Amino acid sequence: MTDELVSDLIEKRRYLHRNPELPFEEYNTTEHLKKWLKENEITILSFDLETGVIAEVKGEKDGPTIAIRSDIDALPIYEKTEVSFRSEIDGKMHACGHDFHAVSILGAAILINENKEQLHGTVRFIFQPAEEIAQGAKYLVDKGVLENVTAIFGMHNKPDLPVGTVGVKSGGLMASVDKFEITFNGIGGHAGIPHHTIDPIIIASQYVTNVQSIIARRIDLFHNAVISITSINGGNTWNVIPEKVVLQGTVRTFQQEAREVIPGYMKKLAETTAEGNGGTVEFQWNSYAPVVNNAREYESIVRESVIEAGYEVVDAEPTSAGEDFAYYQNFIPGFFVWVGVDGPREWHHPEFDLNEDAIKVASEFFATLAVNVLNHE
Repeated sequence: MTDELVSDLIEKRRYLHRNPELPFEEYNTTEHLKKWLKENEITILSFDLETGVIAEVKGEKDGPTIAIRSDIDALPIYEKTEVSFRSEIDGKMHACGHDFHAVSILGAAILINENKEQLHGTVRFIFQPAEEIAQGAKYLVDKGVLENVTAIFGMHNKPDLPVGTVGVKSGGLMASVDKFEITFNGIGGHAGIPHHTIDPIIIASQYVTNVQSIIARRIDLFHNAVISITSINGGNTWNVIPEKVVLQGTVRTFQQEAREVIPGYMKKLAETTAEGNGGTVEFQWNSYAPVVNNAREYESIVRESVIEAGYEVVDAEPTSAGEDFAYYQNFIPGFFVWVGVDGPREWHHPEFDLNEDAIKVASEFFATLAVNVLNHE
């Protein structure tokens, strides 16, 4: 990759960083990605998308179609970095590095297009909206973007890995993501006369404590799972017992068996806790993303491609954060890697930043990977 192209991609990343857009609002990002792809004579496919871009490079030799995916959305976070290209939109920030992902895959597309005579097949580039709300992958699958695609590859930046490294691991890499909301209903009243009430705060408090027994005593020791209650809302003044308390939170797992049984255990415990205190409960469960489960058959070629591109392979450590890249893996084999960016803060932090030298690393790695996978399919 030339220094000129690297500098251009860095400027494009900084433009996206200054102009972040939230899930399903990535209109400007979409238009700029289309413009940049067209400038490099890369074909844009029509899938009737509100936001997001699908592009393709056809090789000069027949073969299958594989996909490389990037997400493009930002987060509702006020940026607190001191970079010169910080967000110009208050309350919106690329605090997860999707701007980096987008230009890195753009760079890979440019490199692949320049060397398409090496391709035994076709590479489809998926610039996906709405990853942060775990809806974008499903949206694109429903639009048909995986049609005729045999495998899909993707990445996430990793702030705790140095630039020049790529984290690789088959099997579970990122946890499934599910959301719950539990409403405990009681009878409100005077805080000084509690025996005339059914206190939902008492019910909710017992549940918050006891729900962790599901992980400690109901889930297999060799399974990975966590239940986190992240929001408690009830009451609005100091001397009134409220009528209800609402809990929200998330469950993360790496095994489908655990994912399937936890909602039932949580609901049953909520019902018995409420009933035992004279109240009622409403239990709502929303499934978001499954486990990012990397196809073992691609691990060796991914590792070889990192080395061939001139970079270092490291063993990827799994994380309980989630990624809707996993949704594509419900339909076709896929492989997701970490790309080291040597950042000062973790994802979703208002001071999140990264070393832009990693753009070159990611672009060259994915360009190499695409050629190697298609030559082996």
